[in-house]
Amino acid sequence: MDDVDRQILAELQKDGRLTLTELAERVRLSVSPCHRRLRALERSGAITGYHATLNAPALGLGFEALVFVTMRYEDRQTVAAFEEAVAGIPHVVQAQRLFGDPDYLLRVVTRDLEAYRRLYDDRLASLPGVQRLSSTLVMANLVEARPLPL
Repeated sequence: MDDVDRQILAELQKDGRLTLTELAERVRLSVSPCHRRLRALERSGAITGYHATLNAPALGLGFEALVFVTMRYEDRQTVAAFEEAVAGIPHVVQAQRLFGDPDYLLRVVTRDLEAYRRLYDDRLASLPGVQRLSSTLVMANLVEARPLPL
């Protein structure tokens, strides 16, 4: 990866809807070499997809919590079952496995506190292998979906 590839990635992080012509102009390439580089970046896995960034509160999802999960059992089968179950909960918008304690961090969005309580009681508390859940409510998002430093 060279400086031109990094420029392509930086421009696409700013605006993933750029046309190929616009992208080529911004990185000072003709369309054909820009297209080849873009396809190579996609094939290499540097670009994993294109998507729209949505505003959760505008969509009625104004409540956000961070849930710290401590596992009771951490054998391979339990961890796999836990991770599969978490992946199946649409309101879990981010899940990270951590070193140390706690074992996982989940970012959860719901409509309101009551919707979160129901999700917590009905789904989160019954996840496989969980010993303890601890929630922290998000007051404000200061940095969100920041482009990766290139």
